[in-house]
Amino acid sequence: MSYPFNSSTPVALASEDVRAAFLVKVYQHLALAVGAFVAFEVMLFMSGIAERLLKFISGNQAGWLLILGGMMVANMIASTAASKVDSVPSQYGGLFLLAFAQALIFAPFLYLVLDGEGGAGTVQAAVAITLLGFGALSVIAFTTKKDLSFLRPLIMWGGFIALGLVVLGVLGVLNLGVTFSLAMIGLAGAAILYQTQKIVREYPEWAYVAASIALFVSLMTMFWYVLRLLSRR
Repeated sequence: MSYPFNSSTPVALASEDVRAAFLVKVYQHLALAVGAFVAFEVMLFMSGIAERLLKFISGNQAGWLLILGGMMVANMIASTAASKVDSVPSQYGGLFLLAFAQALIFAPFLYLVLDGEGGAGTVQAAVAITLLGFGALSVIAFTTKKDLSFLRPLIMWGGFIALGLVVLGVLGVLNLGVTFSLAMIGLAGAAILYQTQKIVREYPEWAYVAASIALFVSLMTMFWYVLRLLSRR
C-alpha cells in the first residue's frame, strides 16, 4: 500500500482514541472551509463583485473557461500547500485559498440562481440535499468493509471526461442538461466515498488539513451540480 506521505504511519494503525481525534479534526476543518466559503461569498455579494462576474461571463464565452481554469490552478496550489507538513501556515493557507477560489467560481452562479424564480428556496434545498447526501455517503464509507480503491481510476477518468464536456458546453458545442448534472452528482458521490475511506486508511494523524481539503472539493462539486439540477441552469 502506498501512502500520500511515506515517512509517517497512517492513522488506521493508531489507537482508537487517536483515530477518533483525527476524524474530529478533519471534520472541524471541513466545517472551517465551508464557513470561510460562506464568509467570502457574502463579501463578494456585498461588494458587488458577484454581479460583475455574472455580467462578465454572460457576455463572454471564454469567461467560464477562465473561471474554471483558475479554479483548477487554485486546487493544485491548495493541495500542494496542504501537503507541506512542516509548515502549518502553509496548510491553512491552502485551505483558505481553496475556499476563496470556490467562492469566486460560485459567486456568479449563486447570483443568477438567487435572482431567479425560487431563489433562496432553491439554494436552501440544494444545501439540504448536499448535506444529507454527504452524510449518508460518509456513513457508508466508514461502515463498509469493502475496499473502495477501485473507484480511483473511475473518478480520475470521469473528471477528465467531465472537464472536456464542460469546455464543449461552454463553447456551445454541447447542451449539458439534466443527465450531465446527475452524472456529476454521482461522480462527486463516488469521490466522497473513496476519499472518506482513504483518509482513515492512508493519511497520518497530522494530515487532517489535507484530508479536509480533499473532502471539501468533493462536497462543493456535489453542491454545484445539485444546485444546477434544481435551478435547471
